[in-house]
Amino acid sequence: MFKKLLKSNEILLMILIIGLSILFGFINPSFLTIGNWFNVFRACLVLSIFGIGVLFVTISGGIDVSFMAIAAFSMYVTTKAFIALQWTGSIGVMFLVSTLIGILLGLVNAFFITTFKLPSFIVTLGTQNLFRGALLALVGTMFLVNVPKSMIAFSQAQLFIIKNSDGSTSGLHIGVLIVIALYILATLLLKYTMLGRSMYAIGGDIVAAKRVGINVNLVLGFVYGAAGALAGFAGLMHTALFRMSIPSDLVGNELTVIAAVVLGGANMAEGKGTTLGALLGIVLITIISNSLTLLKIPSYWQQIVMGVIIIVGTSIQSYNQKKRVKGIA
Repeated sequence: MFKKLLKSNEILLMILIIGLSILFGFINPSFLTIGNWFNVFRACLVLSIFGIGVLFVTISGGIDVSFMAIAAFSMYVTTKAFIALQWTGSIGVMFLVSTLIGILLGLVNAFFITTFKLPSFIVTLGTQNLFRGALLALVGTMFLVNVPKSMIAFSQAQLFIIKNSDGSTSGLHIGVLIVIALYILATLLLKYTMLGRSMYAIGGDIVAAKRVGINVNLVLGFVYGAAGALAGFAGLMHTALFRMSIPSDLVGNELTVIAAVVLGGANMAEGKGTTLGALLGIVLITIISNSLTLLKIPSYWQQIVMGVIIIVGTSIQSYNQKKRVKGIA
């Protein structure tokens, strides 16, 4: 029983997260304060939503490096349009528009992948540059800071607020509920629907999936459309949380999210992965980043540390998977 638990990727990640939290707490007691954990949860919000889209693509046997560019395009176009409209209504409409833009851009990926049978990495690498270039050349390059009031209200919306020992206050952002809802929906989709099982089947063996009658093109259309939708949604949340929209924002963090999802157990070669694993991978990466900041480690050293952790973590993941394959053989 105990050995089986230790073989569970999710359990190992939980142990690692708890162990690192205790270690960082000894080094800097402020790490374990409730206020800091609220900051960690807030930092996880946008990355966690990206993580669902990356998980969908990965378990379907693909790799998408364009989702940050989709997010940047969707959030910037949406924000600029609603500023021009002098929008005073609900932020929900803005989320809807940004999500729809994300879907359209995601379907562009799906079209090239399914129609021309091109590798997903090559397609999304191309569209990443296409979307980024189109945004900067055709839409704008200026920072948008005079965002609608509904965005500012969203950034300040808290489930509850606590008072810290130094007299300051910290709040748990309402976005936590949105992330929980999205992860529940994603879990139900993957575990209990034919669409979810088809995604796993395509990632495991696309030829076998076709033989049993799965409409591969339709499923992949959903996968990349959903990844685009989640990117568009996450992008607008990023803009709202920071109360500004920067066209060059987010781009460059693709591999961090992909690595976090892989650390969580996702495997494009075998069509494996869980929502819990993806979420724990995101939390682990965020905790490490947060702790390095609290320890006042320079940003360039933070990048080195994060790079080493990602390489070591994914290498261990790959080694364990090879051992399982040999065991089966």
